[in-house]
Amino acid sequence: MKKILVLGAGLSSASLIQYLLKNAKKENWEIIVADANIEAAANRIGRNKTGKAIALDILDENKRIALIKKSDLVISLLPPSLHHLAALNCIEAKIPMITASYVSEEMKKLHPLALKAGVLILNEIGLDPGIDHLSAMEMIHQIQEKGGKITSFESYCGGLVAPEFDNNPWHYKFTWNPRNVVLAGQNTAKYIENGLLKLIPPSRIFAQTKTVKVKGHGSFDAYANRDSLGYIEPYGISTAQTVLRGTLRGKGFCESWQQLVSLGLTDDAYELIHPETLTYRDWLCSLIPNANRKNLEEEICLLLNLKKSSKAYKNMVWLGLFEPKAIGLQKATPAQALQKLLQEKWMLQKGELDQIVMKHEIGYQIKGKPYKMEASLVVTGENQVQTAMAKTVGLPMGIAAKLILQGNIKSSGVQIPISREFYQPILKELAKLGISFKHSEVKI
Repeated sequence: MKKILVLGAGLSSASLIQYLLKNAKKENWEIIVADANIEAAANRIGRNKTGKAIALDILDENKRIALIKKSDLVISLLPPSLHHLAALNCIEAKIPMITASYVSEEMKKLHPLALKAGVLILNEIGLDPGIDHLSAMEMIHQIQEKGGKITSFESYCGGLVAPEFDNNPWHYKFTWNPRNVVLAGQNTAKYIENGLLKLIPPSRIFAQTKTVKVKGHGSFDAYANRDSLGYIEPYGISTAQTVLRGTLRGKGFCESWQQLVSLGLTDDAYELIHPETLTYRDWLCSLIPNANRKNLEEEICLLLNLKKSSKAYKNMVWLGLFEPKAIGLQKATPAQALQKLLQEKWMLQKGELDQIVMKHEIGYQIKGKPYKMEASLVVTGENQVQTAMAKTVGLPMGIAAKLILQGNIKSSGVQIPISREFYQPILKELAKLGISFKHSEVKI
């Protein structure tokens, strides 16, 4: 019997663990879920006899190493900064490991060791990154195999609320880690447009957006991700004159969010003074020149060049930013204070569902004639455990685990899933599970 060790039982684990347990009997697996909160791990296992819950402090090196040595494969759902600890132990024990996180600098340094040990450390096998790699590489290889020259590559993805539950003026609800949403856009965005390098500083990321249309699902705001340039070499698209990756939000979201950025409400670099008693209204007053409790609304409109009839202003009012309500935290940066307010307003309520939207647009030429290939993916959650986000992050990891344990993946070293041995079988099984792209191709 082969043992799969899952490190972490958080939000991203539900669909992954369900997939592993469902396949455990046929594949002769035992699924061990280790988490600091053993109740969370036990809840993920339920009554399934092929699963086992274990309490684990991931910083307990001896216990961590002992668990890894007894495993045949490790799936790390730890915070990204801790993946390398488990990865090093896996390399030393010659046991493959999977994560959905971006390849960190610490992980990159482990590549020679993993190659020498003949061990696969597979990263970026979730949704974004993950499914985006798989589908993009399938399209790129199809184009290149018929003699096409890639001229542009654009890819967008967003975790959103399902349209039937889109009932607030921001057209957004948290479907994933709220802190990541609040801190989005904190780094300069880098991409190529018409052959020219383009940079967007954090102060303008939500102001310089574009509209992305997904057939049958409407239009979305799209803002640029932090680094699109890093995909040119691994994707093999050096001929592309435009390379851009972005995040999708509902129409009007970015314009409203830009106002919060301009006010400094997303700043995470300093702590507020006495946030336990400081009200949101007084906090805003402290940020606005010439503002006091009586003229705050007028001074904010003056500073941001907004009208009270504008959607952006009304969205700020709807959030409760002008209310004399205490932030109520003992310690808080501006970003944390804002997050607390947003979590009161943007959480999915009982019975509400999330939705994932992804789109690729690839321009190319064959014998000088221009074409465009598009692919779109829309997935709606089943419930508040088997969410669209949990499914699209967890299922690719589960499928990859199965392929590795079956001996169908031969790669070693620190890798991301961009080769045919990854995308062909994983996309094929994802389609059987209801996660499939709609493709179109036109001559321009």
